[in-house]
Amino acid sequence: KGLMPNPKTGTVTFEVEKAIGEIKAGKVEYRVDKAGNIHVPIGKVSFEDEKLVENFTTMYDTILKAKPAAAKGVYVKNVAVTSTMGPGVKVDSS
Repeated sequence: KGLMPNPKTGTVTFEVEKAIGEIKAGKVEYRVDKAGNIHVPIGKVSFEDEKLVENFTTMYDTILKAKPAAAKGVYVKNVAVTSTMGPGVKVDSS
């Protein structure tokens, strides 16, 4: 499911040079699953703590800016960070 290239998701493009430039510049796309969870990579285990915090902060701010104007109530209820096969660690996002 969702593995085929699709113009909607940006995996098919006629502007190859632009797409390569965006990827090299660090473009990251995130998706929301059926339960409302957002899955997005913020780094690797080998990254320094400061870099992971910077990436997390940037990602979190981007998600809050993407909040639809029609969305009411609490937009982000809780946050957890995990490695690929590791346990989730809750994060105080305030």
